[in-house]
Amino acid sequence: MNTLFYFLLASTAVLATTANASEPVVDADGDLISDGSYYAVPVSDNEGGLTLASGGGNQCPLYVGPELSTKNKGLALKFSNWGSWAEFVPESENLNIEMNVPSTICGQSSYWWLTETQSKGLLFIAAGPKPETGKDSSKSFFQIKKAGDFLSGYKFVYCRNDKSCYEFGMVVDRYGYNRLAPANLPFLVEFVKAVKTETSSKSKTETSLKTTKFRG
Repeated sequence: MNTLFYFLLASTAVLATTANASEPVVDADGDLISDGSYYAVPVSDNEGGLTLASGGGNQCPLYVGPELSTKNKGLALKFSNWGSWAEFVPESENLNIEMNVPSTICGQSSYWWLTETQSKGLLFIAAGPKPETGKDSSKSFFQIKKAGDFLSGYKFVYCRNDKSCYEFGMVVDRYGYNRLAPANLPFLVEFVKAVKTETSSKSKTETSLKTTKFRG
């Protein structure tokens, strides 16, 4: 009797754990995303991939926005530091996102940070340092969620401590440049694994970061 009871209890715990586990984020081939680099390729044919560029008259910081060409996949992304023990990138869990670029003209890492601009009330994603344990890094955590029941792709989301969340889409700033920012219409993407031949040229990437301007 006791043996049967403990078996049922253990089975219930396993089922509960499975039910509460986050769904995995998958790439365009249906494979689980874990380590490695992935391009965030827009679902729409009218938008380019994600890159870093300055905005307005200031060279730094660098903000996340679209490539000028719709044929350009942009810079690859790397995901890290999600809270669960899953070996894959989970949906709807806080994690860090980094642009896979060797260096930037601003002399810092390229992790995503939610940043308030000089124009108060405007929030954009800027490249910043690697989040450190023990410091306030709450604005460096984002989530990846499915687009919805009738839409394909994924969207980037930021959730505050009060559980209110922002979805990110392309917003035109005061200078006429598109930037990734909280928006009613999300920027939908699918993830395509970056191969070594596409990420091996550091000099080309560094040069593009010095000259890139967002498409407005």
